[in-house]
Amino acid sequence: SVPDVEHEARVPKKILRCREVSREINFSSIEPLERFRIEQRVLFKGRCLEEWFFEFGFVIPNSTNTWQSTIQAAPESQMMPANVL
Repeated sequence: SVPDVEHEARVPKKILRCREVSREINFSSIEPLERFRIEQRVLFKGRCLEEWFFEFGFVIPNSTNTWQSTIQAAPESQMMPANVL
């Protein structure tokens, strides 16, 4: 991947029924990377609902790296109903 290139992921509605979701991102680099970060935005009908910034810092040259995270669902009263999507 090259800097400032956006990657899109589409997630099925049924994921909203899960109490938590785990994800894994794998990345590698031949060159050293300073201040490597990932920006994630959750868009709904063109509007940003959530935004996260993940700072990895330095990435070792000639390395393959894995980053895992688990996102826990908000209380049901705060969740967007799947039928709205």
